[in-house]
Amino acid sequence: MNNEELISQPFIEHIIELRNRLLRCLVAVLVIFAGLFSFSNQLYLYISEPLRAHLPESSTMIATDVASPFLTPFKLTMVLSLFIAMPFILYQIWAFVAPGLYQREKKIVLPLFFSSVALFYGGMAFAYYVVFPLVFMFFTSVGPEGVAVMTDIRSYLDFVLKLFFAFGISFEIPIGVVILSWMGVVEPDKLAQKRPYVFVLCFVLGMLLTPPDILSQILLALPMWLLFEVGIFFGKLVRPTSTETNSPQS
Repeated sequence: MNNEELISQPFIEHIIELRNRLLRCLVAVLVIFAGLFSFSNQLYLYISEPLRAHLPESSTMIATDVASPFLTPFKLTMVLSLFIAMPFILYQIWAFVAPGLYQREKKIVLPLFFSSVALFYGGMAFAYYVVFPLVFMFFTSVGPEGVAVMTDIRSYLDFVLKLFFAFGISFEIPIGVVILSWMGVVEPDKLAQKRPYVFVLCFVLGMLLTPPDILSQILLALPMWLLFEVGIFFGKLVRPTSTETNSPQS
């Protein structure tokens, strides 16, 4: 057996392991989807409650496409299955990369995995329980007189999924700051000096990631700024010291 064959064997083993873990992730999503599919309509009623609670008594949500009454709850259930399976998916990623990490890296990567999941869920919960009621109350109250508010169910789902992703990803800011600080790419103290620029940037991102209303932009920008401050605090705790930088990892 030559050197090329010796090198290719571990590579093939890694590819096979990666395939197996991807298949496990896919199976996990499909199993969750199978369990939730019969409750698709109830799940849509739950996700649309923040809007329906503020609709006028004579208004309802509507379906403008023939297949929307089926496809829209179907899409919601599939996306929800992916969200629910995310801890398992991240565990599979961790199990795949962990053997190649140093001991010091393992101590911080695993907490970051779980923290990122918790923050993403937290961002979605913040959007649903805080942002949605305020935004939909505003939207339904400022319509022109004589215009009936009757939102299409597919348009509503696309709207809330966009906000879910925007808030979920935005809540990952502390993770990004901690990782960059831990890698020595940025200095937390120097980041703290750039607060005015970050504050403006948060509002710019809030404008780009949310619908064109000032309320949802503010409700995204302020948490982003606060999470940036949280990231600076934890970044100072994990930043490498001069001793760790100069000494070899074990």
